[in-house]
Amino acid sequence: MKRVLLLLCDGVEIFEAAAFHDVLGWASEYGKEPIEVVPVGVQREVICTFGLRVAAARLLDEVVADDFDALALPGGFGEYGFDECALTEPVAALIRRFDELGRPIAAICTGAVPVAGSGVLEGRRATTYQLLGGHRRRQLAGFGARVVDMPVVSDGAITTSAGPGTA
Repeated sequence: MKRVLLLLCDGVEIFEAAAFHDVLGWASEYGKEPIEVVPVGVQREVICTFGLRVAAARLLDEVVADDFDALALPGGFGEYGFDECALTEPVAALIRRFDELGRPIAAICTGAVPVAGSGVLEGRRATTYQLLGGHRRRQLAGFGARVVDMPVVSDGAITTSAGPGTA
């Protein structure tokens, strides 16, 4: 069985988290091998963009990256607390460990920002949300990523996407 860690930070876009969960659920049901998606939060209750509350199955400090086959990072809104959670050292350490292990990391929209903030995208190609004056793309570049204007960008085991439409 494959195991995917689905990181849920406050301010997460529930549509993007649900897209990961749904696609991997279908793949588990009809694919060659079962896939367990484990929603992990910094706290048990995650307050999503626009106030929806969801429960994390596990806490970040309870998990070890080595026990998972891939990492999924949905994006979120800074105005709802996404950056305060996603740009912390515990999240960065988790991302760096997945990168060290060579395991797939997939980020939708602003989920690419904490990936870049961890340092693993320095000098590598990536994309993120392009609207709102390009703030998030400048942020990505500020962390050393080579920003590419494409809907989906893969560089090694890391895949980033430009927005909810690519979920």
